[in-house]
Amino acid sequence: MKRFQILSTLLFFLVLGTQKLGFFGQVSADPVKNTIPKTSQNGDDFYQKGEALQNAGNYAEALHFFENSLDIYKEKGNTKGAGDALNKIGTMYYYQGKYLEAMNYFNRCAEVYQKINNIKGVSSAMNNIGAIHYYLGNHLKALEYYKKAVGIQEKLGDQKIIAATTQNIGGIYLNIKDFGNAMKYYKKANAIYQKLNDQKSLAQNLNGIGEVYMKQHDFKNARENFIKSLQIAEALNDKQKITEVLFNLGELFRMQNDVEQARNYYNQSLKTAVKINNLQYTSVSQIALGNILLQKGKAEEARIKCETALSMAEKLGAVSVKKDACDCLYKTYKLLGNNKKALDYYEKNQAFKDSLQSEQTSNKILGMEFQQKQLLDSLSFVKKEHLIQTRHKEEVEKKERQKNYIMLTLFFILIIAAGLWNRLAFMKKSREAIRVEKDNSERLLLNILPQEIADELKEKGYVDARNFSMVSILFTDFKSFTETSEKLSPQELVEEINICFKAFDSISEKYKIEKIKTIGDSYMAAGGIPQPHKDSLRNIVCAGIEMQEFMLKRKLENSTGKPVFEMRLGIHVGPIVAGIVGVKKFQYDVWGDTVNTASRMESNGMTGKVNISEYLYEQIKDEKDFSFHYRGNIQVKGKGEIKMYFVERNQETSASYAAVAFIGQ
Repeated sequence: MKRFQILSTLLFFLVLGTQKLGFFGQVSADPVKNTIPKTSQNGDDFYQKGEALQNAGNYAEALHFFENSLDIYKEKGNTKGAGDALNKIGTMYYYQGKYLEAMNYFNRCAEVYQKINNIKGVSSAMNNIGAIHYYLGNHLKALEYYKKAVGIQEKLGDQKIIAATTQNIGGIYLNIKDFGNAMKYYKKANAIYQKLNDQKSLAQNLNGIGEVYMKQHDFKNARENFIKSLQIAEALNDKQKITEVLFNLGELFRMQNDVEQARNYYNQSLKTAVKINNLQYTSVSQIALGNILLQKGKAEEARIKCETALSMAEKLGAVSVKKDACDCLYKTYKLLGNNKKALDYYEKNQAFKDSLQSEQTSNKILGMEFQQKQLLDSLSFVKKEHLIQTRHKEEVEKKERQKNYIMLTLFFILIIAAGLWNRLAFMKKSREAIRVEKDNSERLLLNILPQEIADELKEKGYVDARNFSMVSILFTDFKSFTETSEKLSPQELVEEINICFKAFDSISEKYKIEKIKTIGDSYMAAGGIPQPHKDSLRNIVCAGIEMQEFMLKRKLENSTGKPVFEMRLGIHVGPIVAGIVGVKKFQYDVWGDTVNTASRMESNGMTGKVNISEYLYEQIKDEKDFSFHYRGNIQVKGKGEIKMYFVERNQETSASYAAVAFIGQ
């Protein structure tokens, strides 16, 4: 054990040392001087040598050659060469996980290309910046840059770059779990790569397709695509892609509970990542191995792995990796019995989760000025439109009066003609009309009340109140509804609420839960009534998760720039009373302390999360489809302190490391 710890520590400091010095496996601190004579003043020589090192996976060493080529290009006034060198430098920082430095060089690269009107270069830079935002979890910003890139690419007709950006969009859909759209974009890109015989890009895209299958638990197709990708990457000696595919194979076998195979692939990914100084995959592989060690009860070895990963993640600035590392350390110290340390890392894990959520909020703030201008323009347009519509309405009313006179005359003629029809035919039509109206009334009643309750109401004229011992109650509510609604017209507001509630109705029907009512921007549903069902608790939690996923997808697909809602959702279970009150506008309703507590679960939740009570947690904690995050005792108005939990689908990887097409040239 001690020998393993010493070797792991030496490996960690070796990686840090090579990153700081800027080379790997090279004795001299100035590798450029050892390769190209000082008398050489041709920037192309340095550039070509850097490309050779890049293809071999020696990114830190390649960086020096590209920096030297940049100095010579600038000295010689070669603007195109300087733009190419800036792009390559950004690429090297990107592959080493230094995203802020990479972003800086890609922005400089875009400025240089714009000066010389190099449209293809600008498109490449936009795509690369989008890729960085993608890996940092800022999907809305990534989409913004991808759209800019696509706009340029369509004018150029460059099929390779169009395919790369199409693949990137597929990666975003994969990350938000919209697997249908993800596969659609990946396959579209795949067809172009095969036509162009672009093996490197094909390997990248096959890796992405494998991830889509893996997330859908289609392990056979996932493995086939990963293996194809790995074979191409090995033939090209593309160490970056080899690292990514090996990690995904580890994830694949972990999901199938094949721990030994998973550990084997994670170790291979870690070994390759260290060779090319890729801190991103070095850190995530360490976390994966740490979690496997935890399963085997080897807490001390897991601690070393996860602390090493956290240190690297802090250098990367990748919040999602830091979150996963803290989660691993929380479980480790909990297993070791060090509750103080465990609590410390749990709090850090929650802070990083909040940080990831706040990135999406910042995007709306950045676009606030543009939205305000749009609102002013819309108001001006509405006034003009109203004036035009008023004049048009007057003209239409004049013509309508003339039309009515003619129609009235024809109507009297038709009445006289109708009197001549055979009475038997008239009675037949009347009976058919009555039957249709009865069917419509029946459908309307069933749309308002459950079948069993509607039958009782028709039979007796009233419905007896009933006690239920175990009913789950779900509440939703839109955060900052008043502020958001002020930015929308009445028509837009009603349309947006209607879209959301129609989706919730569909989800409720899918999971056989009963919609109770909507109150303004709040939606209420219940599981286990009027007929108790053994899966009602599981179903209502699944419904809550799917409602939150719909709201997230709705937010990410917002292309109009209009404000969209974020939602809190809470669920509680317990005894209730259900029935109908009043004699007009019947409504099936529920009462009891369970309803009040469920409402408190919603109001004390967080946007994008499903918040449940401790009692509900105790009923479903053994469900394999869910994972839970204990929130502690929460002070609740009128209830005192209540223990609460967040619940989500049991998919281990919280941040996607899907392959993103990256244009480094």
